[in-house]
Amino acid sequence: MLKEKLKKYTLILASGSPRRQQFFKDLDLDFEIRLKDIEEIYPPELQAVEITDYLAELKAGAFERELKPNEILVTSDTIVWHNNKALGKPKNAEDAFEMIKSMSNATHEVITSVCFKTDSTSTLLHDITKVTFNELSDEAILYYIENYKPYDKAGAYGIQEWFGFMAVAKVEGSYTNVMGLPTAKVYEYLSTLV
Repeated sequence: MLKEKLKKYTLILASGSPRRQQFFKDLDLDFEIRLKDIEEIYPPELQAVEITDYLAELKAGAFERELKPNEILVTSDTIVWHNNKALGKPKNAEDAFEMIKSMSNATHEVITSVCFKTDSTSTLLHDITKVTFNELSDEAILYYIENYKPYDKAGAYGIQEWFGFMAVAKVEGSYTNVMGLPTAKVYEYLSTLV
């Protein structure tokens, strides 16, 4: 299918995220991984999708003038948006606890932006998924943090883990977006390139 159509291109995933790498494998795409160390800092006035758009483009910008004509670079960024603020990756257990506790018995948004960059073009897309949590006990939150150590996850949780099975009451939108990549949108966009 798409793998065959993309044969003349080199698809580059600029992400160290094991989940994003697995998604590309599960989409049956041939790709290589190229990483650059980017300081993920955004202007404080940015809100919601503006933040992820900015960071996805920032990550792509690090490859400026390095891409060959047949290469397609994919960068992305995910945040949890709750109570008008961005919840990124927690700094420590206390930070993770505060994040999760704030989302207990409430609905938050998971926002992912994806940038597709070639040597001559740059295209940005994003997806927003609403996630509602059940009311969570302190014991359950502490158990999750201690046993699953969600320090590499925006909002301090992984929907695909024990926590997601136990805590999530409702998901409105793309499930894979909550894991860090709106796979259907990515696949659809790549399909338009060939």
